[in-house]
Amino acid sequence: MDDQHKGTLNNIKTCNVKLESLESQNTNNTIFLFAFIILLKNGSSQKHPAGKSKLDIGVNFIQKLCDSYVLSHLNPFSLASGSLCLKHPDIFHNNDMLDIMWHRGLYDSNLLIGYRNPKPLCHGQHSLTLQHSISPEVRIHGIPMNNFSQSASQGLSFSKLSIGLDFDEPSTSKWRTSTGVQFKHLHFINDCDQSISRDLDGFPVTCSGESYDNMIVADQKTQFEDINYHSFNHFNLQMEQGLSLRPNLLTFNRLKFFASNGFKLGPVVFSSRLTGGSIVGSFGPHQAFTIGGANSVRGYGEGAVGCGQSCLISKIEMAILLNEKVTNVFFLDSGSDLRSSHRVPGNPGQRQSKPGYGYGIGCGIRFKTKLARIKLDYAINAFQQRSFYFGISNNLAI
Repeated sequence: MDDQHKGTLNNIKTCNVKLESLESQNTNNTIFLFAFIILLKNGSSQKHPAGKSKLDIGVNFIQKLCDSYVLSHLNPFSLASGSLCLKHPDIFHNNDMLDIMWHRGLYDSNLLIGYRNPKPLCHGQHSLTLQHSISPEVRIHGIPMNNFSQSASQGLSFSKLSIGLDFDEPSTSKWRTSTGVQFKHLHFINDCDQSISRDLDGFPVTCSGESYDNMIVADQKTQFEDINYHSFNHFNLQMEQGLSLRPNLLTFNRLKFFASNGFKLGPVVFSSRLTGGSIVGSFGPHQAFTIGGANSVRGYGEGAVGCGQSCLISKIEMAILLNEKVTNVFFLDSGSDLRSSHRVPGNPGQRQSKPGYGYGIGCGIRFKTKLARIKLDYAINAFQQRSFYFGISNNLAI
């Protein structure tokens, strides 16, 4: 139970596919699906010790299985994605740690370089982080399709470069607090890697009106966690403030919270989660809160429910532990933009006719294997549209 509810599935890669489209594929694609299931066992993850350093290399052939399944001309090697993780301790001989993590998917990439000086939690620690990521932008500017069960891209990609310094304050057994400051450069490009400043409807995609936004952000995070064999409680509060040190920097205040609790009654685990947030000031459309997707309201595409200046999302689950490896799950998700979509610059939610409120109900199953954790979910949204979600995460700790 602890692993499930402490967020160990954060790296799950999910995809949303209409069941009707799966049923209508030809025989070759059906055979190809089974071939991919076999390839799951051949996904590689190697660990190479180098003195005190640790290097992990992973290759995943099925990360985008659902997206690729609808294609008729498929090359298995074109579907491969990879990751690399390097941990080098004591690089400057003062008990410090250098972390380098790189991930390359079919349509996204992420590079994270971190330098920290590990200390006991009661003393706190400092860390310096450099991150660059590129991913398709469908949450805000995506076009809802198939009764909002999918979100189609408008050919926009989101590039993010950030440099940050964080300080973890001395913590107690249940409370942790961290404070940091970051510089962020957010940049939009199209499928041809050309900078763009407006979407297909001619509305700006940034607050500045250019193809990019810059900001210096001071943030504080507070976390409470209480877990035992019979129950768990978790609360996370994050506050961000955009500092107007220069005229071209974004000035805003952003608040986001996450709360969850649950308890175990025999072989059944009941859990509930509540997520919400709000932002005020000068902000771009890309900073709006989005609702819909595998990690939000299941039954909808990414951001297909809506995007707003504020949001509130709830998730209720009942998990039945069948044995040590298999768990059945029944869930009810709901979310709302709290009628704040018109306050987002350019009003992308209403322009795409997103409802602003939605719910999804369904069931799923979880498998634990030696190689990975497998997640299957079936959901129905408020428009009676069926969706199927598939997720996988590596069991091998990095």
